[in-house]
Amino acid sequence: MRLLPFLLSLISCFFCLLSAKEKQKPNVILVLVDDMGWMDLSCQGSDFYRTPNVDRLADEGITYTNGYAACAVCSPTRAAVQTGRYPHRLGVTDWIRSLFQRGGMGTPDKNPTEYVGGKNRKLLCPPNPYWMESSEITIAENLQRNGYKTAYIGKWHLGDEEWYPEKQGYDENFGGCDYGQPPSFFDPYNNPKHRHPTIRSGIHKLPGRKQGEYLTHREADEAVKLIRQWKDQPFFIQVSHYAVHTPIQAIQEVADKYKFKEGMSETNRKYAAMVESIDDCMRDMLAELKKHGLDNNTMIIFTSDNGGLDRNGSPTENAPLRSGKGYCYEGGIRVPFLVRWPAKIPAGKKADFPVSSIDLFPTIMEVTGTDLPKDRPIDGLSLFSHLLSGGKKNLNRDTLIWHFPHYRHAPGPYSIIRKGDYKLIKFWEGIYELYDLKNDLGEENNLSDTKPGLVKKLESELLARLKTDGAKLPRANPEFKN
Repeated sequence: MRLLPFLLSLISCFFCLLSAKEKQKPNVILVLVDDMGWMDLSCQGSDFYRTPNVDRLADEGITYTNGYAACAVCSPTRAAVQTGRYPHRLGVTDWIRSLFQRGGMGTPDKNPTEYVGGKNRKLLCPPNPYWMESSEITIAENLQRNGYKTAYIGKWHLGDEEWYPEKQGYDENFGGCDYGQPPSFFDPYNNPKHRHPTIRSGIHKLPGRKQGEYLTHREADEAVKLIRQWKDQPFFIQVSHYAVHTPIQAIQEVADKYKFKEGMSETNRKYAAMVESIDDCMRDMLAELKKHGLDNNTMIIFTSDNGGLDRNGSPTENAPLRSGKGYCYEGGIRVPFLVRWPAKIPAGKKADFPVSSIDLFPTIMEVTGTDLPKDRPIDGLSLFSHLLSGGKKNLNRDTLIWHFPHYRHAPGPYSIIRKGDYKLIKFWEGIYELYDLKNDLGEENNLSDTKPGLVKKLESELLARLKTDGAKLPRANPEFKN
């Protein structure tokens, strides 16, 4: 009979060791803001926005000054974040239309394949899908295989209900649906007069709780509750804020704290209040992590899905970068990119190595000791060793590309290659622009006429890569009439 207590004790010790091993796995929180520009943080140089808690990530971690979104609009970047693959490889190259935006069209069996155009357009463009294919492997699906709890909070925008986060490996989903923006930032987060029932009903799995509650604060609350609930096991939480996307709505008393500057409007102040709500969320998450002793072993990544919406300085200003969301210039694709992990990453470092949304998937996999999928190419590069070195280690990549084969912004469809400090923009109607970003961050001096050899070389590399990746390219429109 003495053997039984011994065996029970041995089993207990075994499970304790397993539990300790699990606790050693780092937690990961990925914060993806919607439409936050490169200059929308005080740690990025703003003297208007107040972000002391997000600034802690920079002070206590590493800032990538050449951080990029995988696309100048939201859905492609979001797909790239989830998979580590270029949007053009996934076929998601524009923002995905929600069910209510497709004229009442039901969800088809397959994504569209027919090229689109019109007599007034020189080119036919590939169709954008209605969802990211379920065959893609998400961060959550891969981490679940390694014993991680996974949660998604906020904006998803990668397809209708069949493709929501809970169908893509996430144990919990609060707010992730086909919405590209919230009907309202105030509880119950709906538009009761909208023609479509999904907009009248409000955001998926965020039912009305407290009349007037602000959406970003609700997202923070859900994150805090999950940290508390999962404190004894490894977790991955993506907080994908609906802010600072339109509609520009804020808590008025917060907006009133921001004084008008020359050229600013009430919209600028409300936008600043929206930025502050993002900072509030970071404050609450950092406090909860510290409360449970998880602060040191949790990696936090903070970035945006595209550049800031800049319409002549409203609701934000991207200067010194040119242009904003949707456009091929740095204001459309360059974003904040901060990483904090006190246990491993040296504090207060800056790195000018170009990084992208595609790098998040492989980085998170290596950090958590999770194998990458072996049945598909991963375009991103793990930043793990680079982070450990405080941004000093050389990484084997000097090229990033973007592909936007759609008529959304003048002068039409474009593709980009950045190689070293040079950036070539190929507009598919026949225009080329070449910039030296090291000496011309604002992209004011087009070098394409003075460096035709470099243009040709970069274009050849760009086209070769797009072909290898199976990207869908614009085609000549036989119906076009000058």
